[in-house]
Amino acid sequence: MSTDSTPMADLSLLGLLQLVSPALPIGAFAWSQGLESAFELDWVRNEDELGQWLAGVLDDGLTRCELPVLARQQQAWADSEATTLAQWNDWLHATRETAELSDEDVRLGSALTRLLTSLELMPEDGLMPHEPGYVTVFAWAAHQRNVPVRQSLLGFAWAWLENQLAVACKALPLGHTAAQRLTEKLRPALVSAVDAALALEDDELGPVLPGLALASAHHETQYSRLFRS
Repeated sequence: MSTDSTPMADLSLLGLLQLVSPALPIGAFAWSQGLESAFELDWVRNEDELGQWLAGVLDDGLTRCELPVLARQQQAWADSEATTLAQWNDWLHATRETAELSDEDVRLGSALTRLLTSLELMPEDGLMPHEPGYVTVFAWAAHQRNVPVRQSLLGFAWAWLENQLAVACKALPLGHTAAQRLTEKLRPALVSAVDAALALEDDELGPVLPGLALASAHHETQYSRLFRS
């Protein structure tokens, strides 16, 4: 029986699966990215509306922001370009429109940094930007594990979708079967998002998510909530 896999390809795949696993101890489960407030405000009330919300965040958010920057950051790690890493890390911080979104990015980046440090997988001194965000550290981990850029983006998008559906299962509530229906529906959209993200020029980047920003801002003072603010 022939196979196209190699030991390095297998290790890269396993490394990516580890990086996007819900069991990764960085606390991503604690954040809803404004989705809990979208439920509270009755902007999202059922499975169909959740699918529309997630598709919109994917198209106007991840496709134009995290995914293309992740590709640029992973290439910058490969080229040891400290200036480029710092530039895109700062750019990502500047796109976070609420204190909650900014705090999530910094705390997840810090948690992943601590984990990689404990595993002795951090890069040499001088390359990691000051206060690295989640995307920047994720890009390093993917590079360190020899994950191809396209698969890094797919894995990042998959982890985002799984986390958002986990939020819905807790707070909407959304049944697990409905969550699987949405996963099946949105899988092709993840691929399309990666295709689009890889084709964007630098001056085309930037999220357009006023609804998510408003929901996140509301969540910071929401009286009753399950997720972190």
